[in-house]
Amino acid sequence: MKKGIVILLCVLVVGFVGFQWYNSRTSAQGVPTQLRTAVVQKGKMEVKISGSGTVQPVTSEDIKSPINNNEIDEVLVSSGETVEKGEALITFTDGSDPITAPASGEITSLSVQAGQRVTNGQAVAHLTNYKNLQTVVQIDELDIPKVKKDQAVSIKVNAYPDQTYTGKVSAIADEGTSTNGVSTFDVTIHITKPTNLKVGMSTEASILTASKENAIYVPIDAVHSMNNQKFVIVQNGNSGTASSQQKLVKTGLANEDYVEITQGLTAGEIVKLPQLAQNTSSTTGMNRRMMQGGFGGGMGGFGNGGGFNRNGGGQGFSGRTGN
Repeated sequence: MKKGIVILLCVLVVGFVGFQWYNSRTSAQGVPTQLRTAVVQKGKMEVKISGSGTVQPVTSEDIKSPINNNEIDEVLVSSGETVEKGEALITFTDGSDPITAPASGEITSLSVQAGQRVTNGQAVAHLTNYKNLQTVVQIDELDIPKVKKDQAVSIKVNAYPDQTYTGKVSAIADEGTSTNGVSTFDVTIHITKPTNLKVGMSTEASILTASKENAIYVPIDAVHSMNNQKFVIVQNGNSGTASSQQKLVKTGLANEDYVEITQGLTAGEIVKLPQLAQNTSSTTGMNRRMMQGGFGGGMGGFGNGGGFNRNGGGQGFSGRTGN
């Protein structure tokens, strides 16, 4: 009796495993692939580098006494008061030159009062200008060579997701900070009109490092690399009678979505893209990207793409120029 039960269980297990194997093969073979193509576009192409940071005041400094052991006669301002550059803040009983505001802004703190004596270099107040703001973002070491002073910047602020601010690069750090083997450099961006912004708000800045009108470009995963040469697969004819042709190309500007073709293609040609299983998450992500931006949509930012990498092969191209 027990032997019969064991045999029955073995048959059931073998049958179940066989069914699962057959089902998995049938499912894999039944996954359709999607023929993906793109039209070679012509238009404006932009390359942007992104970094995150926070809003900071351009001016935030201690006001220090230039005089030693003099008695304060009068403190002419109070905490929270707005002052102009050069305005007298503190006078002395002996008639010495008063301490003046080094810049325009708000007196955020006072640490002295009439009758006190001050020493040379002593901080007597703090000045902050909340109307003149900047953001400092961290940029990857591989991208920092492309960043230059006065480059245009678009800025998104988490507190105001529907608004875009503008600015310009005002300073680039000479020294980087290394974390887990990756170095980043501080880039300071002066905000043109910081309406409603407050110090400490989070920002995401996109620095425009290159721009070209009438560029010929394709999705970045349309370009393949082999034996130090780059090529695309061009589709000739309509979908019913289409044939394919491999064409060597030279590339120029690139961002996370598109790469410029400087030689080998003309606008209007159709290039093939790598096929993806229709039910994979990769296809879903690609379709979403195509729906949102289209092949002729906005350019900007850096990230992963198909086709080639920083060295010209594999995946992921990060906005470099090439041949």
